[in-house]
This record gives sequence, C-alpha cells and structure tokens, in this order.
Amino acid sequence: MERPIIALLTDFGTSDVYVAEMKAVILSICPKAEIVDITHDIPKFNVRLGAIKLLEASRYFPEGTIHVGVVDPGVGTARRPIIVHAERHLYVGPDNGLLIPAAMQEGIKAVYHIENRKYLLPKISRTFHGRDIFAPTAAHLALGVKPSDFGRKIDDYIVIDLPTPRIVGNSIEGEILYIDQFGNSVTNIPEEMLRKLGIRDGCTLRVQLRGREMKLRLVSAYG
Repeated sequence: MERPIIALLTDFGTSDVYVAEMKAVILSICPKAEIVDITHDIPKFNVRLGAIKLLEASRYFPEGTIHVGVVDPGVGTARRPIIVHAERHLYVGPDNGLLIPAAMQEGIKAVYHIENRKYLLPKISRTFHGRDIFAPTAAHLALGVKPSDFGRKIDDYIVIDLPTPRIVGNSIEGEILYIDQFGNSVTNIPEEMLRKLGIRDGCTLRVQLRGREMKLRLVSAYG
C-alpha cells in the first residue's frame, strides 16, 4: 500500500488535543500515512459500544488497514497493550476486548503483547497510551515492522461478549445496540434473519420492548 491507512476510533471527543497528538506522533514516524477518523465520540469508557462501532466500520476498509482503538478505562493498570493480526487488517489497542469482535469477523491469526520499547515514545504517560504506545506502534507497523517484533505472542487475550440474536418459534429475540444521531435504533438483528422467517418490506410486526408491545410496519426507506 503506497499510503498506508491508519484508522482511529476513540472516546476522546474532538474538543481536546488528544486526537491531534496521536496523529502528530503517527505522522512524525510515518509521514506518508493516511489517517482516517472512524469516530471519536464513543461514550467515555464504553468498551462494548466501541467494539460494536469498530466491528461495523472495519469491514469496509481496504486490506492492510491498521486500526487503532482507544477506549481504555484500564489505562495505567496491568492491562496489556496488544496488536491483533487478523486476516485482512491489523488492530492496535488495549487488551480489554475492544479489538476482538472486529478481528474475529475476519479471523485472528495471532495476538501480540506490545513490549518492545524501541517502537514506543521514550516517555510513556500512565494515562495516555493512545499517544505514547498505540500511535507509534501503528506508525511502525505502517513502515513495515512485523507484529512479532513488538513482543511475544499471547493466547489469553480478553474477549468481549456481544449479544447474539436468535430465532424462537416465529419470533426473533435481539437487542438494540445503540441509537444513532438520526434517531434510528440500531439492532443486532441481520436482514437475513428476517428473510428466514418470511418477513418482507410492508409487513406489520409486533415488537416487544421492555414489556411494552407495539405494532410497527417494516419499511426499507424513510420516504
């Protein structure tokens, strides 16, 4: 890849300088990197939602993309920094489950503990591993450093459990994962599951939510 892509997902927001500092570190090490912002608006420390958003977005990036995920309530503790080497992409971030659903979607080849300080900033803050560990790691990966050069392979990485929908009789049990800025309730129910039960556009569905039942018509567009 002539211009390696590094994609960022954090809970930092954009009103502070944290994201800019991460980008500055990346570009100082790998000036030709193309940095893409997935989102920096994950609710603070919400690892589960961060994992869901990374899972959704990562599948559309070209092969060879390096994803940096920083939703890290355990920063400064014994939690490990890791690289996940998946079939199509590399994932860099904390060992708290954030990276794993997206990587498992592709297939995980190996996971490495980031230990080699040669590829990190000289001074590492206890509260900003995004800048001091994850950003330089991603930049060196973009330069061609092998994941295995950063540290030993591990198998006991943390896996986060995301809700799985299921068919029960002629019903589907699922979960609303989040509500987007347009007010859409984004669920974990795939379209294929609806089709399996013969549910098509225009059907009227009975929806139960927190004990309340509603009749809603299934439509494919707003208009």
